[in-house]
Amino acid sequence: MSNAFTLNRILGWAFGQNQFFERIFGPMSDIDIISKYREQFVTHLQARTQITDPRNLYEPVQYILGLGGKRLRPILALMTAEAFGGKAEKAMDAALAIEMFHNFSLVHDDIMDDAPLRRGKTTVHEKWDINTGILSGDAMLILSYQFFEGYPVKTYFELTKLFSKTALEVCEGQQYDVDFETRDDVTIPEYLKMIEYKTSVLVAAAMKMGAIVADADPKDADAIYEFGRNLGIAFQLQDDFLDAFGNPETFGKQIGGDIIENKKTYLYLKALQGATKDDKEGLLHLYSIKPEDSSTKVEAVKTIFEESGAVEETRKAIKKYTQMAFRALDETKLPEQSKALLQQFGESLMERTV
Repeated sequence: MSNAFTLNRILGWAFGQNQFFERIFGPMSDIDIISKYREQFVTHLQARTQITDPRNLYEPVQYILGLGGKRLRPILALMTAEAFGGKAEKAMDAALAIEMFHNFSLVHDDIMDDAPLRRGKTTVHEKWDINTGILSGDAMLILSYQFFEGYPVKTYFELTKLFSKTALEVCEGQQYDVDFETRDDVTIPEYLKMIEYKTSVLVAAAMKMGAIVADADPKDADAIYEFGRNLGIAFQLQDDFLDAFGNPETFGKQIGGDIIENKKTYLYLKALQGATKDDKEGLLHLYSIKPEDSSTKVEAVKTIFEESGAVEETRKAIKKYTQMAFRALDETKLPEQSKALLQQFGESLMERTV
């Protein structure tokens, strides 16, 4: 499953809890708070990304940006800026940089995966060609940096330093994920680093950028980054668990999809550690095949996950990273009410069934 889809379900589900966000930001009469941020951001995006010549370079950029999505990373940047006493308007260009980079990564990921569709529409390299996809993606990366140029020098330096670090980590996470497909010696620390870099750091960076634009105390900015990073890791571990043991009526995708695709998830790696010799050999065999009827394989693997103790170990890890996120949140100088509501937000994510 793509990280874009994962994150959409992360925050798309949580953001649907309008009463929760009304308690943070106050009641909304005609439109919920997330829609307000999204509409403001999309208006800003459209104003800042007009097609110019050469059209074959910039039309694909506008095309991928126009495919929609919940715009969750930029929304987090705007929300965090206001939580720290700043104005969402001042965080718009930072939010746009995050969104532009995210979509750049999707264009190149689609080329690597030879994917025909993105958000139900033809991918850039299929609609145009591979060379156009590569070049337009490169332009998007450069545009991401240009959006920081309107900030004061000190803010510009802090934003670009964080952005460069995050962009490189996302690339490293993608490479780890590619490498893991053909490796049989993946370790748990390596897997945790991969999901942190592929999923968590861009979410964490979006929140920290909002704090930076709002001139938050550097310690607060670092703490809100850690909140987002650890919560993102906890969510991905929860997603691994739900992929195998979730309710098919609420989870929103095929149960056992990671097992069918032989994905080396946290459950799988923990099972290898705790399984008996026979079960370990059985698990390795099951992960070397892709039978036409996958249901028997999925059930056999799930049994090994349970009997090896991997299920309980995964639950412990989810709790561990969630608590680490809350400890980071406690270190901020945000009002206690805001801290409590953000903690409730995190707890709700971990209790989800979707």
